[in-house]
Amino acid sequence: MKYLGHGQVFTQLKKWEKMLKRIHAVLEDAEEKQWANRLVDIWLSDLRDLAYDLEDIIDELATEVQRRKLEDKPVRPNNKVQKFFSIMCGAVNVNLNTIKFNAEMVSRIEETSARLDEIIKQKDELCLAEYTRRRVSHVTERPATSLVNEAKVYGREEDKKAMLNLLNAETSDAEVSVIPIVGMGGLGKTTLAQLVYNDPTLGFDLKAWVKLKEKLSGKKFLVVLDDVWTENYEQWTLFRSSFEGGIPQSRIIITTRSQEVSLMMGTTPAYPLKELSYDDCLYVFAQHALEATSFDEHLELKEIGEKIVKRCRGLPLAAKALGGILRGKRNPNLWKEVLSSEIWELPDNKSNILPALRLSYLHLPSHLKQCFAYCAILPKDHEFDRNELILLWMAEGFLYDRKKMKKSEGLGHKYFDELLSRSFFQQSNDNKSKYIMHDLIIDLACFVSRETCLLMVGKLESAKSYGKIRHSSYIPHLRDTFLRFQSFYEMKNLRTFLSLPKYTSCYCELSSKVVHDLVPKLKCLRSLSLAGYAIEELPESIGALKHLRYFDLSYTIIKKLPESVDKLFNLQTLKLCGCGSLIELPRGICNLLNLRHLDILSTQNLQEMPPHIGNLTSLCLLTKFIVGESNGRITELQKLSDLQGQLHIISLEKVVDIQDAGFANLKDKPGITEYT
Repeated sequence: MKYLGHGQVFTQLKKWEKMLKRIHAVLEDAEEKQWANRLVDIWLSDLRDLAYDLEDIIDELATEVQRRKLEDKPVRPNNKVQKFFSIMCGAVNVNLNTIKFNAEMVSRIEETSARLDEIIKQKDELCLAEYTRRRVSHVTERPATSLVNEAKVYGREEDKKAMLNLLNAETSDAEVSVIPIVGMGGLGKTTLAQLVYNDPTLGFDLKAWVKLKEKLSGKKFLVVLDDVWTENYEQWTLFRSSFEGGIPQSRIIITTRSQEVSLMMGTTPAYPLKELSYDDCLYVFAQHALEATSFDEHLELKEIGEKIVKRCRGLPLAAKALGGILRGKRNPNLWKEVLSSEIWELPDNKSNILPALRLSYLHLPSHLKQCFAYCAILPKDHEFDRNELILLWMAEGFLYDRKKMKKSEGLGHKYFDELLSRSFFQQSNDNKSKYIMHDLIIDLACFVSRETCLLMVGKLESAKSYGKIRHSSYIPHLRDTFLRFQSFYEMKNLRTFLSLPKYTSCYCELSSKVVHDLVPKLKCLRSLSLAGYAIEELPESIGALKHLRYFDLSYTIIKKLPESVDKLFNLQTLKLCGCGSLIELPRGICNLLNLRHLDILSTQNLQEMPPHIGNLTSLCLLTKFIVGESNGRITELQKLSDLQGQLHIISLEKVVDIQDAGFANLKDKPGITEYT
């Protein structure tokens, strides 16, 4: 059998490092040209695919070294290799002296090297230029709020008055009035509906803001149906019957981009929302770029800024995005760079993405680009938790900080806030602890991550090719059969398999073949969520998912995890919240030295902690600790000094020795905000 020793491997990896530096130098130029040049677009897609494969090889090597360390096999230091891996794939201290690659790995390395050679050759043929300028990536953060801030909504006073008049107008019709607001994406239809909805002068007994298909009935009510697309008349008739109990003075506002929806659903002529006036658009742009309402204190930027505002075409979302690019920047040359970008000359039909949004993406630093592109797996109108998204970013290795390896989550919050400040994220109107993305922003994420991210709706088309897909998510059906996931066998390099359940009050069913055959075959998985399914057990083969970092089994009926889970050496997050049937954790969980988040809230049948839980010194989140007489003595908490948030301590009466409580060192854990 053919093997490679550590010297040969190190030589090959050094070659990769040198070649990747040459590629990195032209990435900005390639990303800008991809919108208009199909060949550059294909080159970037191939490069992205290759980069994933490179990372998987390196990660596999690092995992093997970690496994051998746990088996107490000596590993001699190799500073050159350690330095190389810190450059290539983050904070992985790797030594190759004890590792030999078998024939399969040798073949993968040789194939990857050949692909990298071809990528370099194509780079030269495409005449991609090295960028000498450095875009300033830092932006001044602005506070976010869950509700619309009327003081910062410009140019919609007359629109608001007109809508209030429509709502208050007397009608002879005995039916509930339906008032559509129609306009293109990014105009601010939702914002106008928020302004009207929150107006204190409206005299409704009941108000509700709902998404399509959610039912509400009442007295005199005002209901807002936001972002309606459904053009099926029968569905609308059935849905509307839910409101027939309301008195005639009740009103329904719908926001939509579709004239067909407006004609079908409206009982009054639609209110056509127009673009902002130039002055109002300038107001929005200045607020986001300068935290001012005009250029009076920045005259050196006035002429350039006014020209940029004209590019916004009266769209508030475009003004916000461009203002976010230039926020905190006072160098006129940077403003001129935005104004003179070739992106403005690209026809809209090339990508259907607003030029302002394309520019906003191009001006993101590379670490934010990958975080943003990953968000293409989020459905439109999906409310997401910032902490959950950060854990998924961490699982992908997006949050590596060479100097502060143990502060990955803090870095994630910093990245999230930067994207929030640039208007890529916005707080939900329904739940201030959740966030959403504007439809056009999700369209942008899908464009820049195409062939890499897949949001599955229904069943995948068997005729399509899914070989390059690395991240996939889906909304579970009440009964998910194997046929829905059959195409996933083609996704051999899939990294993210994410169930996004809408509700946790009922369990969905999932074909056992998906759990026992498909999932174990997805060897490159880093994030796996089977949340919300009626899953009772998992196969031992789960332990072979050596790259797995995020594992969510929340709100399942799992009773216990397979012992092979102790082989998941890279695991950072294990979520078992709401697993009411769970009776024990794997005894070998203490081997998971990279575990940072262990969520076992609402696991009422869990009776004790596994032995040596105190060895998991990387833990930042441990939602519950069950005090035991042998396993789970409270002294196990002594070394868990990085714990944060709430910690529920169960069965404190089992602490029989007062010295044990002292050894637990609870008072010296500043990150914990509350003990219960």
